Amino acid sequence: MRRIFLPALVIGLSTVPVSAQSLVQEKLDMERAGFEKDTVMQDITYRDAARLDAYERIRAEAVKQAKTGGAAPDVAILEEIEQRDQRSFEEFDLTGDWECRTIKAGGLVPLVVYDWFRCKVSDDGAGWVLEKLTGSQRTKGRFFTDSDNRLIYLGSYFVSPDRPPSYGSGRDSDQVAYVFRDRDDGWRMEFPAPQRESVLDILEFRRLP
Repeated sequence: MRRIFLPALVIGLSTVPVSAQSLVQEKLDMERAGFEKDTVMQDITYRDAARLDAYERIRAEAVKQAKTGGAAPDVAILEEIEQRDQRSFEEFDLTGDWECRTIKAGGLVPLVVYDWFRCKVSDDGAGWVLEKLTGSQRTKGRFFTDSDNRLIYLGSYFVSPDRPPSYGSGRDSDQVAYVFRDRDDGWRMEFPAPQRESVLDILEFRRLP
């Protein structure tokens, strides 16, 4: 099981409200009890568990900054995404070729909406695996079931043409996101407190024709 050193854990948790540490506590309890669960809790780092626990607070701050300072056309895109209903992943197949675009909310620039690039989801026998195929900034990682209408993504950031590091290699590359299905044939990932530039990253997907 991948983990970070205790001093780093203490520093990471100091930024998370006491009431928002359920995933971190679950991971600690599971390890102390010696459980071997085939879930995301086997692999997720303490830092990423803390980021997911603080997701709602982080997202609210990112959206506030984006709507306050973002350009009107970009704010309209963000607001349209917010209005979509969450749908079940049951009987929905992520595998295949997708168009994907990144939306960065909050941080250095209030709101940035990038062009569409290409992504692919495959099934390696153990589950769905995502890889962003074009653009200089890329991601590769795996999905885990969180609920009927939400998945968790653990992945790694890398820059083309470098090879993606394995998840758990460190804060510079580790990525965590909640995943929502929000259209008949579309979905999105939301990365709270990414390592670079923004407060929240959204990676939006639409099926290639």
